[in-house]
Amino acid sequence: MARLTGKVAVVTGASKGIGAGIAELFGKEGASVVVHYSSDEKGAKKVVAAIEKSGGKAIAVQGNLSKPDEVIKVFAEAGKAFGGKIDVLVNNAGVFEFLPLAQIEPAHFHRHFDLNVLGLLLATREAVKLMNGDGGSIINISSVVGDTAVANGSVYSATKAAVDSITQSLAQELGARGIRVNSLQPGMTATEGFRSMGAEVTTALESTALGRTPLGRIGKAADIAGAALFLATADSGWVTGAEIPVSGGLRV
Repeated sequence: MARLTGKVAVVTGASKGIGAGIAELFGKEGASVVVHYSSDEKGAKKVVAAIEKSGGKAIAVQGNLSKPDEVIKVFAEAGKAFGGKIDVLVNNAGVFEFLPLAQIEPAHFHRHFDLNVLGLLLATREAVKLMNGDGGSIINISSVVGDTAVANGSVYSATKAAVDSITQSLAQELGARGIRVNSLQPGMTATEGFRSMGAEVTTALESTALGRTPLGRIGKAADIAGAALFLATADSGWVTGAEIPVSGGLRV
């Protein structure tokens, strides 16, 4: 039997990259999946089609998670779609941009914190309302740079450190309700967002990362998806408050 049969999962930022990989794997494993996106409707529909092709159920739902009213709308639609409950939330939606200190402006700061941190909190708040007292799993996508920050990444790294802190706090707060909260910390991963930084930048970053990654390659979305599947299933039923590197051994 598929490992998530009968479960409902919401994956934020699932139109591409790590989110898409997680959504598609969850669908293959029997979950009904809410594929959230902010602007890439075409990408989200492609993920829905892939899930349906594999025999799963999925819908695409749009919303800007940095805006409270839109977060409420996203989860209202999620609740309507699959029987008024959620079993798994993957907080994957986020932005990243590396800038040196001299170029940091308030807009850069708020763009990152409003989505990567506030959006995660708002999405979790709404998801928990739909867990209906039956417990659940919340999986926050963090980063190895939350533990060990890198040059020019002060704002982005700070948001991921905040995600890990939130994971610890909510694991304590929600444990009595049977809701587990964990974070995954990807290392360098080949996604559309990473490639958008340009060939010169990505080649240099890959070269540096490969020399420091014991498993000798950068990550793929499927690597992160497999770890997320573990946290979504009963196999991890005694795991909460964990920060799990999924980085091939890279610790930055």
